Amino acid sequence: MKLKAMIFRNVKLFFKDKGMFFTSLVTPMILLVLYVTFLGKTYTDSFNSAIPQGIQVSDNLIAATVGGELISSILAVCCVTVAFCSNLLMVQDKVSGARNDLMIAPVKRSVLAISYYIATVFSTLIVCIAAFGAGLLYVHSVGWYMSVADILWILLDIVLVVLFGTALSSIINVFLSTQGQISAVGTIVSAGYGFICGAYMPISNFGTGLQKVLSFLPGTYGTSLLRNHAMRGVFEQMRADGFPDEVVEGIMESVDCKLYFLGNEVSLSAMYLYLVAIVFLLIAAYIWINARKKNR
Repeated sequence: MKLKAMIFRNVKLFFKDKGMFFTSLVTPMILLVLYVTFLGKTYTDSFNSAIPQGIQVSDNLIAATVGGELISSILAVCCVTVAFCSNLLMVQDKVSGARNDLMIAPVKRSVLAISYYIATVFSTLIVCIAAFGAGLLYVHSVGWYMSVADILWILLDIVLVVLFGTALSSIINVFLSTQGQISAVGTIVSAGYGFICGAYMPISNFGTGLQKVLSFLPGTYGTSLLRNHAMRGVFEQMRADGFPDEVVEGIMESVDCKLYFLGNEVSLSAMYLYLVAIVFLLIAAYIWINARKKNR
């Protein structure tokens, strides 16, 4: 009952804080506008350059390809950056002194830590699913090749990446205790995560050495899973239109739907297993850090 009450309290405070909630909700929408405005042409040019001469592609299929890449990029970023924003309540409780009051009350430290995590997951999922809905409307307006199964798989990907983003933000936020630290971490994550996860620019465009480094990062595989399911219908349509398999495979590699680890192709099931394992490890580390702080 205490855990349920703490989760309800944290979620309520998140939605009550208009600044925090509005920022979390508006960020994906701003990203969608920016991506469509600035990255849309870049993605279109990149796609056209990957098509061999002599193969005709309809404008509708090109737009759908770019649309799938755009929404997968937005979701890959938002599932982590929004989690950091939602999880700031943990730090704000330290800044305001509310955490000291909660520790005086008969609430175990472990219950408090878990409540922050679950509440952040819940709040982040609401924002990211809303962003996904907006993305679907955009894709429907430019070219629709998704199936119901694709949408369900993307929802599963969102949940998994949100769990990862929340676990990562929980570990980092444990060590923050001032408003300045909150701003610094938020700025770094917002500016840098999209690059290292391959959302802003496909990892296939990076140098070989950097590709090997990024192949160890779980965010890379979260982005790839979202890309695979957001663009699966497009690739199927390409094959139905007579695209050679090697052309489709080349396009999939160019947008990170196919990833390689130490020279070996990583299957979708392996990506899921790796992400799930990382989530469990991060949650275990989060619990261990809180237990160690308690012992001290």
